[in-house]
Amino acid sequence: MPRNAQGAPWVRTRLRAAPGSTVAFGVLVLVTAFLAALLPRAVEAYETDGLREAVAMAAPESTVLELKTPQPGLERPDRARADAVRPEALAAVDAQARALLPAPLRADPAESAYGVRTGESLEALDASLPRPDGVPPRFTLATQSGLAGHATVREGRLPAAGRESLGAREVEGAVTTETARALRLRSGSSLTLAGFPDGPLTVRITGILQPRHPQRSYWSAEPVLRTPALASLGSRPPQFYWEAGVLLAPGAAPALLGGTGEPEKYWRYAPATGRLTGADTAALVAAVASLENGPGLVRMRGAAGPLAQVSTGLEQVVGSFTRTRDAIAPVVAVAVFGIAAVASVVLVMSGGLAAARRDSELALLRARGGSLRGIAGRLLAECATTALPAAACGLLPAVLVVDGGRLLPAVLWAGAVALLACVALPVRAAVAHRRPRVHRERDDLARTRPGGRRTVVEVTVLVLAAGSVLTLRRRGAGEPGDLLVSAAPVLVGLVAALVLVRLYPLPLRWAAGPAGRLRGVVGFLSLARAGRSPAAVAVLPLLALLTALATAAFGGSVLTGVSVARDRAALLKTGADAAVLTDGTALPAGLARAVGEVAGVREVTAVGIGYASERASDEPGSLPVVGVEPDSYAGLARHVGLGGFAAEALRSRGGVLDAVASPSVAERLGKSPRRIVTDGGPVTVRVVAVRPRTPAVPEGEFLLVDAAGLKGSPAPSVLLAAGAGLDGKALRAAVGDAGPGLAVTVRSEERAALSDSPLQEGAERIYAWAVAAGAGYAVLALVLGLLRSAPERAALLARLRTLGMTTRQGRRLLGLEALPQTLLAAGGGAAAGWATVGLLSPGIDLDRLAVAGVSGVTAPDAVLRADVWSLALPAAGAVLLAGAVAVAQAWWAGRRTPITHLRAGDMR
Repeated sequence: MPRNAQGAPWVRTRLRAAPGSTVAFGVLVLVTAFLAALLPRAVEAYETDGLREAVAMAAPESTVLELKTPQPGLERPDRARADAVRPEALAAVDAQARALLPAPLRADPAESAYGVRTGESLEALDASLPRPDGVPPRFTLATQSGLAGHATVREGRLPAAGRESLGAREVEGAVTTETARALRLRSGSSLTLAGFPDGPLTVRITGILQPRHPQRSYWSAEPVLRTPALASLGSRPPQFYWEAGVLLAPGAAPALLGGTGEPEKYWRYAPATGRLTGADTAALVAAVASLENGPGLVRMRGAAGPLAQVSTGLEQVVGSFTRTRDAIAPVVAVAVFGIAAVASVVLVMSGGLAAARRDSELALLRARGGSLRGIAGRLLAECATTALPAAACGLLPAVLVVDGGRLLPAVLWAGAVALLACVALPVRAAVAHRRPRVHRERDDLARTRPGGRRTVVEVTVLVLAAGSVLTLRRRGAGEPGDLLVSAAPVLVGLVAALVLVRLYPLPLRWAAGPAGRLRGVVGFLSLARAGRSPAAVAVLPLLALLTALATAAFGGSVLTGVSVARDRAALLKTGADAAVLTDGTALPAGLARAVGEVAGVREVTAVGIGYASERASDEPGSLPVVGVEPDSYAGLARHVGLGGFAAEALRSRGGVLDAVASPSVAERLGKSPRRIVTDGGPVTVRVVAVRPRTPAVPEGEFLLVDAAGLKGSPAPSVLLAAGAGLDGKALRAAVGDAGPGLAVTVRSEERAALSDSPLQEGAERIYAWAVAAGAGYAVLALVLGLLRSAPERAALLARLRTLGMTTRQGRRLLGLEALPQTLLAAGGGAAAGWATVGLLSPGIDLDRLAVAGVSGVTAPDAVLRADVWSLALPAAGAVLLAGAVAVAQAWWAGRRTPITHLRAGDMR
């Protein structure tokens, strides 16, 4: 060879030598990098959606940022005071204030407004206006900007104004359709309002307006401008009067100065949610705090005046969202940690598989003087050539699939996958070939003995797992970022794997003796082959399978627990599968029969709810007494699973009514007969059964009695129905035909409403990904483990075929050989999953994950329990897949001639 001649490049030669393995390795890295990059972006995406929805769905009066300042001081000239409240001056301040809003707080210009309003409502002197209790109505006047763009004129025209002076006593105004209907106003009406020293102010109504988006911030930041409401004077008995609003022309603001209505200038900014992200919560709270009492307020006072104040309830809305997110995040972290652990094990297994496949090649290089550094460097370059482009290709679709998330976390996670994929093979090869050796020593699983280092590692993992489980059980998964707590299920699965690896050789040794005495050779050979598997090769697949199955079982159990908790919460809200409520009046005649004819309804019962006093000297009754028909009500309670009891428990014996009571009521009344006073008179009751809840009163105290024996029992006002597949539309149609004023609540609809939160949906998606990814990586770990020993099994099968073994026996041999380890992994994975759920259930709060942030829903006190299907299905799938792979390998090997697998000098 010429002196300057060089051989073929190492990397190119090795990649061309095994193109199939290279492609498979690249696909594995690509998929893992895609999942790793997608995960942080998906979490940030659902947190962003949750924050935006929390702000958008909150009441506008809670989220609007209001800057206000009192009317100009009396020391200023009248003309200067009037000019200070004119639209031009307010618009100038509005432009400055918007520019001063600190990031990430931004104003929505379409829903923001400014103007002058009366801080105290003004009393109307017109006798023609409605007075519910003889108290005259009161009106809030506002000169809100942008009225023409937010309302449609239904009658008349918009109010107009010229250059009104400070002492003007007549202005034009407009009211909404709701205000006009409630106060009996129309275009052309006049309002005479007291509170001005030079005589009352006359407001001539020029138009009736229909708000275009009444629920948005422009109209709902101060609801009285849109919808009048009855207010109370606070007297006893309470006296009610109307509070309403009138919208004036912006130029009429000077007319409001000088009165007792305490006029004030205001600028309201509705928050724009389009640019908020889940990472902005801390900055958003800090920005609000700065505006309310900090540097932001100083800057706002520089624009609006030294007495300006900023107020908003946005920090409470963001704080509620943050508490919900922090409650859900630790539970989600458990699933995320499981996915990461299983994927890491599989990547290490891929490196181990490559190192075992090239063991002879690397041993020869080492024997011929190759240094560990040189061999490891070449292997690193070889892996990097495939892993880095594959990781980049996995990162790109992850960025495209989930839009709006930060790029840096995705890049870091994908980079971590690429790093692990690059170093797995070099590290494994360096450890295996740290000393040159002539031949490879046997490390049969059944014969190997654990060394001191392995014992130390196993004890360390056991201590970490025990500490993690104890920590989670003691204080719960309540602190985001606690990796030890999040790793608890993975560590429990790892401990189970280490224990099973220790115990695995024992049954093989016990079964080898009886199998050797059988007539056939298949059983003995399969056990011998299972025991002669290399220890290092057998341990990693077992670890991956156990970790994956434990993670899948835990994630599936959480999903099932969340579903059960939401079903229970919906039941606690409705009391039955459907409920028909009145406003306190009696149910229409024939309603029960009409509801009973609706498709899907199996049980119908009507109940009447009254109140009683436990002593004759008590104030008006506060104890709910529920009069029911015993047979139908007891059947419905048993059907829905809410405080079921036997109908015989509600019977009348010797003038004493047997009753079913809540625990607190039963404790006060005792077991002996007790006299209570109802609206119909005194009644003697005896508590014979105690139930924590009942369909008629899902929450709170109750006393159930037979309505037939209750004196003056209240007329039925609640109708409960039970049945699977109940049609809400058909039920509402039947109720609507029976009479007006009836409210229908359907359990299935309430259940569907509990899963609408982006935070909850996002957490469920993460757990679903955990289950799917765990199952996928478990399958991959199983396949990698079988591929590692595929050449040895193929050579063994070829030798046995030359000795007369049939194709059927060969298939049985390969299937039985894979069976011990697969059964061990399946059974151990199911046991580890069951133990993980049982150990960690006290620290997992399913109520927060199921109904967190949902108002008006009672937490069902759910407890995490192992789901049988989540335990059994992944384990059964692993066993079936192992059998299918073994059969496929036997079929493929049977199609090829024995000479293909038997070569001179081959030591397989």
